[in-house]
Amino acid sequence: MLESRSQTQQSSSHNGPEASLWSSGFSMKLEAVTPFLGKYRPFVGRCCQTCTPKSWESFFHRSLMDLGFCNVILVKEENTRFRGWLVRRLCCFLWSLEQRIPPCQDPLQKIMESTGVQSLLSGRAPGGAGEGQPPALLKEEVRRILGHIQAPPRPFLLRLFSWVLLRFLNCLFLNVQLHKGQMKMVHKAAEAGLPLVLLSTHKSLLDGILLPFVLLSQGLGVLRVVWDTHACTPALRALLRSLGGLFLPTEANLFLDSPEEVFARGVVRAAVEQLLLSGQPLLIFLEEAPGAPGPRLSALGQAWLGLVVQAVQAGIVPDVTLVPVAIAYDLVPDAPYDMHQASVPMGLWTGALAVLRRLCSGWGCSHKACVRVQLAQPFSLQEYTTNARSCWGDRQTLEHLLQPVILGHCAIVPDTEKEQEWTPVTRLLLALGEEDQLLVRRLSRHILNASVASSAVMSTAIMATLLLTKHRKGVALSQLLGDFSWLTEEMLLRGFDVGFSGQLRSLVQHTLSLLRAHVVLLRVHQGDLLVVPRPGRGLVHLAHLSAELLPIFLSEAVGACAVRGLLAGRVPPEGPWELHGVELLSQRELYHQVLLLLHLLPRDLLLLQPCQSSYCYCQEVLDRLIQCGLLVAEETPGSRPACDTGRQRLSAKLLWKLSGDFSDSDSDDFEEAQGRCFRLGEQSRCPDFFIFLCRLLRPLLKAFAQAAAFLRWGRLPDTESGYVEQLLGFLQTSAQEEGLFEYADPNLALSAVWTFRDLGVLQQTPSPAGPQLTLSPAFASQDSQHKLEQFIRQFVCS
Repeated sequence: MLESRSQTQQSSSHNGPEASLWSSGFSMKLEAVTPFLGKYRPFVGRCCQTCTPKSWESFFHRSLMDLGFCNVILVKEENTRFRGWLVRRLCCFLWSLEQRIPPCQDPLQKIMESTGVQSLLSGRAPGGAGEGQPPALLKEEVRRILGHIQAPPRPFLLRLFSWVLLRFLNCLFLNVQLHKGQMKMVHKAAEAGLPLVLLSTHKSLLDGILLPFVLLSQGLGVLRVVWDTHACTPALRALLRSLGGLFLPTEANLFLDSPEEVFARGVVRAAVEQLLLSGQPLLIFLEEAPGAPGPRLSALGQAWLGLVVQAVQAGIVPDVTLVPVAIAYDLVPDAPYDMHQASVPMGLWTGALAVLRRLCSGWGCSHKACVRVQLAQPFSLQEYTTNARSCWGDRQTLEHLLQPVILGHCAIVPDTEKEQEWTPVTRLLLALGEEDQLLVRRLSRHILNASVASSAVMSTAIMATLLLTKHRKGVALSQLLGDFSWLTEEMLLRGFDVGFSGQLRSLVQHTLSLLRAHVVLLRVHQGDLLVVPRPGRGLVHLAHLSAELLPIFLSEAVGACAVRGLLAGRVPPEGPWELHGVELLSQRELYHQVLLLLHLLPRDLLLLQPCQSSYCYCQEVLDRLIQCGLLVAEETPGSRPACDTGRQRLSAKLLWKLSGDFSDSDSDDFEEAQGRCFRLGEQSRCPDFFIFLCRLLRPLLKAFAQAAAFLRWGRLPDTESGYVEQLLGFLQTSAQEEGLFEYADPNLALSAVWTFRDLGVLQQTPSPAGPQLTLSPAFASQDSQHKLEQFIRQFVCS
């Protein structure tokens, strides 16, 4: 950061009046603030103690927390075996030659001899020789399909590509940080002899190249990466296969069930089994590619994870070590075009031109983004499988949970889990049993939760959140510095890590430099600067960045919106905070309101751990609100204080209750808490913090409320994609009128349509042209639509 700051100051003399404007605002004398609490920063990424208690104790030691970080793309003379002036100029090339690439033989013969392929060749499996094809032709077909799936990595090409990529990353990023302690955990897991499967978030198209490079540089070997077949041209697929990429063959359709598809999927299953037996690490992306409209969890990622689970269940390998991975960027590198809306997949020439454009635009630029790679604690798949099945309970659809409450037919919310799966089930996953399918879906959600929880928060996300939620009309730089430090400490107090360090003034300068296209800087009196977010597309981009902070404050945000819903019918929203603080809120009402909002919010947004019940999450929300001071327990005269536990007697049923038992027996504790009441906190910071939390969920809730209002004007019946386009146009028009552009988002429109479909507001009916969305009879009247809109708007902060 200091180097970037010095370069900025050197270039400010010849960049015109805009550069002088920037430098004048940062000439104030400010104290250097280290944005960390105490000596140590939080060590994130511990595995779940409920599902994997043995793994939680292994692969970790407190000494790992003190190992610090390394910049993966910083290669010097000391990183090679040679010394001298020539080495200092060729150190990157020499470093790439010294990378350890284990020899990898062609696994064709072993795959041909595997049990699965032999079953296909002998006709014992569907799609095999029993379907009328001679074995000789089937062998050739197996070889052809394997050629589409993988290829032996070429060491020379890997070294050459590593050298080119190292130079490109140094031109593109300021640093790529990796925690040495986390890397040591992964090395320790690899030394145990079990195959490693890394499951990662997906933030950029560059992830599939950057992560293998990082792990290869740390001595983990060649990482086999799962790629989407339809996103690359045949030429690019051939290059990526030579670098360790894995592809599903075009015949292995995920959603069809013809003999050709069954045969191809059998070969894919055998290839994965042989890959695990060989001990090569595997990388699977659990999130859909960035910018892809649809569910957050990837159907392709779940299919490959299902193949891994199936190999362990069949005893091909005794166990597999799973490693959640997260990657965070200051600014995500721009894709050459929107690959999800283009009719042509990405090719070699397209990628090369995009790299050249990026290099030309970034040449001589001193404001480069930073990257942080996080490796969470590894855990055993067998251990998770054994313990996770005990946490499964009854589930109900969203229509049964919320529709009676919305329409006024029922006032009690069932304390059961919500059944909501938006990721389509593939044929590879259907090959498993029903319980194993549920296991894979829960495991993928559990791992994605761990990856998001361990992901570092970058400075651009903090700045975007502050500008959107606290300073939409502009803020002086001196006040912004204090708010930046406050929000950083709040995140660290909650056990989340940040992807930056250094002096506060230099850090804010670097962050605003990265966001120059989305903010406006105005010079005011006394040499200070006024920072104002740009309207329109600038606010939309800031909203995407600020979404990275939602998992950190999600419990408090859900609780604050629930309290907002409770007070909506009692106190005017524009009333003073003291008037809100007079109202008593019972614990029964708080639980009820949190459950309502919890069921309304999509599971892809919440990403709750499957082992955590709704009751436990409601208690966590209440505890968080008490800890941050927004709720204060109200003591009635003559009663024993709530904090006085000395006279409480532990009954036998409480003493012998299992810690993991979240059944109806928990209703005893729920009934004991019915008489507790709370008031809003009276501290001076409470009103601002309450509004800050409510505004974190405002884009999603606002989009849902507008979707409910659009039911009166929407043209139905229509296809799902057509109705989403209608709703998106309505959201964009409303955003222009209100100046709140962050909720006019295609993903939010799609989430609203899917939520209304699960809620029973919209229903699908078959037609010759395909499935059509129609308005359900329960919400055909304007009175029912009004009730739905008012139910959602009670949680929205104005």
